[in-house]
Amino acid sequence: MSPGDLAVIVGLNVLGAAAPGPDVVLVTRTATRSRRHGWATALGIQTGVLMWCTLTVFGAAALLNAFPHVLTYIQIVGGAILIAMGASNVRSGVEERHYPPTSLAEAEERLGSVRASYLKGLATNLANPKIVVALSAMIAPLLPPSPSLGTAAVVIVALWLSAFALFAVFVQVVSTDRVRRKFLRAGPYIDIGAGAFFVVVGITLIVRGALTL
Repeated sequence: MSPGDLAVIVGLNVLGAAAPGPDVVLVTRTATRSRRHGWATALGIQTGVLMWCTLTVFGAAALLNAFPHVLTYIQIVGGAILIAMGASNVRSGVEERHYPPTSLAEAEERLGSVRASYLKGLATNLANPKIVVALSAMIAPLLPPSPSLGTAAVVIVALWLSAFALFAVFVQVVSTDRVRRKFLRAGPYIDIGAGAFFVVVGITLIVRGALTL
């Protein structure tokens, strides 16, 4: 694989990672309340990204194409997880409308543990297996048919690092005290909006999965 091909893959990967989706919405919702929770969420997401990138480079897309029902079932389960998370966010947002956080410390405290934020980020990313299909479409035309272990490792690391760098910058910008103070009172409405988004995405995944059965 030439450096130019690798650069194209990385560029497409960054554009895909930056597109509005459950990962970006979750990080935004968390980072506007707490930098450390935002980082934990991003690390959870990137753990999932690393797994999907590895599976894609080593041929998971071909396996899923050979057994499409596997992807369908994963998609339906993932959709259900997103709906549950979305409903929880909406419920939390509605409850907080009358008791919004009055300080940055209180907003951070309401997020719970850092570990919970990490696991939520991981679950959100793993809930959408379509990333394998998207990555495969980017990689397949440029990756050798039987890449060496070294080539595969370079591609995986390049994909993961580029996505990680994007989210790292995003978390740092969104979690500044100035931004957090600006969104402090809007926290409940951010929760409601993010929750509604998760529910819509989850329903979409389930419907699309069910139609392929």
